[in-house]
Amino acid sequence: MTTKQAQVFACIDGSALTESVCDYAAWISQKVEAPLKLLHTINHHHETSVTSDFSGSIGLGAQEHLLEEITSLEQQQSKLKLQQGKLILQAAKEHIEKKATSDLSCTQRHGDLIEAVIDLEDSIRVLVLGLRGQVHENHENQIGAKLEAVIRSLHRPILIVNGAFKTPDRIMIAYDGSPASDKAVDMVASSPLYKGLICHLVCVNNNENTAAKLLEQATNKLKEADNIEVISAKLTGKAEHELCAYQEKYDIDLTVMGAFSHSRLHDMLLGSFTHKMLVNTNKPLLLLR
Repeated sequence: MTTKQAQVFACIDGSALTESVCDYAAWISQKVEAPLKLLHTINHHHETSVTSDFSGSIGLGAQEHLLEEITSLEQQQSKLKLQQGKLILQAAKEHIEKKATSDLSCTQRHGDLIEAVIDLEDSIRVLVLGLRGQVHENHENQIGAKLEAVIRSLHRPILIVNGAFKTPDRIMIAYDGSPASDKAVDMVASSPLYKGLICHLVCVNNNENTAAKLLEQATNKLKEADNIEVISAKLTGKAEHELCAYQEKYDIDLTVMGAFSHSRLHDMLLGSFTHKMLVNTNKPLLLLR
């Protein structure tokens, strides 16, 4: 029995970040030698039916005629969405093929993005998607409506893209000693994706001794990996502020960190660190759970 190779999935919707999502997904696909699949979902549930608005104010014959008209319009809208999705996939495919990426395929699914990625989880190696889709792409202080639910639902690495593509040279691991951050260290140490890169291992902790102990073991593990230059740093202050400032100061291209490690109640009361990083950073985040 053969096991199908896990794929890099790029979620695209025709928003402004679509091209960057494709470029980062293609970069990952090439580095880890995994197939790349473009995913577009068609959600019909946001269609607003107006039948109930008229049911009590028009005659039966007119109502039946209106229902027929609405059904016809909804069918036309579905066909247009389907065709639009095919055009988005084709344009993305052509964009990636200019970079000579092999083993590239496309898929279009009906339904919600969250349902799609959960259904596909076993075949996902890395999921790549934009910080905002078409609906929220002009809202700079918000993340996409479905993004948090996707991150919480999927137990696979998720790369969140928030700007133009740049081939990463320097990465940062936001390290706090948690299982998710240990997972990040293990992944960076073992994955071909990070070979030849400079890795900044950064711990924000107001207790300097604790930070030093946390960093020591993780630094040693990274230094055992081949072809990765490691720079460790201890910072104090609010984690999201210090990490974002460090990104800017040292021109970090990509940050690797754990996602939503706290409970939902904790997040509601204090605000999620992951959410704050997503909103405040202008560099892509690779999230692990």
